[in-house]
Amino acid sequence: MNDSENLRASDADRDRVADRLREALAEGRITPEEHAERIDVVYRAKTYADLEPVLRDLPGETGPAVRLTKDAPAEDPLAKDAFGKDALAKDRAEPPPTPQSTSIVAAFAGADRRGRWLVEPLTNVTCVFGGVELDFRQAVLSQRVVTVNIVCVFGGVNVTVPPGVRVVKSNSAVFGGVNIPEDDVLDHDAPTIHLTGFTLFGGVDVRRREPGKTRHRDTVRDLHRDLHRDIHHRHRELHHDRRERLRQLRETRRSTRRDHS
Repeated sequence: MNDSENLRASDADRDRVADRLREALAEGRITPEEHAERIDVVYRAKTYADLEPVLRDLPGETGPAVRLTKDAPAEDPLAKDAFGKDALAKDRAEPPPTPQSTSIVAAFAGADRRGRWLVEPLTNVTCVFGGVELDFRQAVLSQRVVTVNIVCVFGGVNVTVPPGVRVVKSNSAVFGGVNIPEDDVLDHDAPTIHLTGFTLFGGVDVRRREPGKTRHRDTVRDLHRDLHRDIHHRHRELHHDRRERLRQLRETRRSTRRDHS
């Protein structure tokens, strides 16, 4: 072991190796189980010597699997975050992603998840008379495709993703809706967020924004206000549709009586 291998690894070094593992998973070089095991080793690693074995059996585009220097060049393909952005913004290492619970619950309340957080393969969101904000712009995906399962009853879920991330949906909705932006991704292997679940008298709204740009509604209080306004509007629509069906039924009955008389 040479002296360089004894150097302490930075957060950016660990993130760079984690991103290479994500790519290897997407390419089919390692299994999901192997990926989970190696990710655990990466975020416990303290030196370059701890990191090197994780990528030893994986091909690298240039040079060794792990770069044993403190400064990675800007063009290094591994110096990217989960969404392909520069992981060493002006040589300033970002904090490692924060592991979070895989369940988010908002019942008559609000919940949000934002910043640099680790997105597990499956995240469950339950929203009942409440609002949830999910911001993926600085998040790190644990694998190329992650699933967010949303159960929303009389509630609203707002999702913000950065450009270059594919969003697909297979949700079911009754008196509600799921809105996603047009796909701006051409790469078949682009990071993907798959939305599943069920929505009743609620809505899921996905917007694509550059990191750093704020939403027009960026507080839970504002989200609740808009949510209740939306619920009231949906109730009015439901009441109007019910009155219209009753009116049509009465007209049909009158027409039937006239035909028999």
